Amino acid sequence: MKLKRYYVYLMVNPANSVIYAGVTNNLIRRVFEHKCKFIEGFTKKYNTTKVVYWECFDDVKSAINREKQIKSGSRQKKIDLIIKHNPKFNDLYGDLL
Repeated sequence: MKLKRYYVYLMVNPANSVIYAGVTNNLIRRVFEHKCKFIEGFTKKYNTTKVVYWECFDDVKSAINREKQIKSGSRQKKIDLIIKHNPKFNDLYGDLL
């Protein structure tokens, strides 16, 4: 049986001034959808096309709880989390492929 994975991820706009947090069971597909602006909403409106951080989980409840924790935190906490793992805010999409 294939183990299901769930991801919490952060995306930013090109100026790194807008941060979006999301959760998905297919990170490559979901980031591609954001990059191509296939989904109406926040990420399309604010052009958040760079994936700069993600975490992986084995169960959906843990992923959703982590997403809620990140979203409820301050903007500075999100920035600190990104900087800790990706100080230059590089687009990590290529690392997923």
